[in-house]
Amino acid sequence: MSTSKTGKHGHAKVHLVAIDIFTGKKMEDISPSTHNMDVPNVRRNEYQLVNIDDGFLNLMTQDGTPKDDVKVPDSDLGTQIQADFDEGKDLLVTIVSAMGEEQAISVKEAPKGAN
Repeated sequence: MSTSKTGKHGHAKVHLVAIDIFTGKKMEDISPSTHNMDVPNVRRNEYQLVNIDDGFLNLMTQDGTPKDDVKVPDSDLGTQIQADFDEGKDLLVTIVSAMGEEQAISVKEAPKGAN
């Protein structure tokens, strides 16, 4: 974020540069410094991977609630999740959620004795 110097009518502009958390696409916006900007609420949660079924991750929350609505990523991460799962590893998948969208962003092997 950067601000310009005050203009003719006493209003500065704010130049925002951001990276989309789902696509990695760079986005830019310029707005008067006196205007409010909406900021999304972003949540990051870790789930245990139970199964992979028809392109979807079958996940479980810490309290045992199933979550089956997150797609396997169409990327190197998705390939890694599938390969590690096929090897029989106990996996924890991190899901980021914002503005009605969810996506897996990382995977790691669960610590021994976590189940």
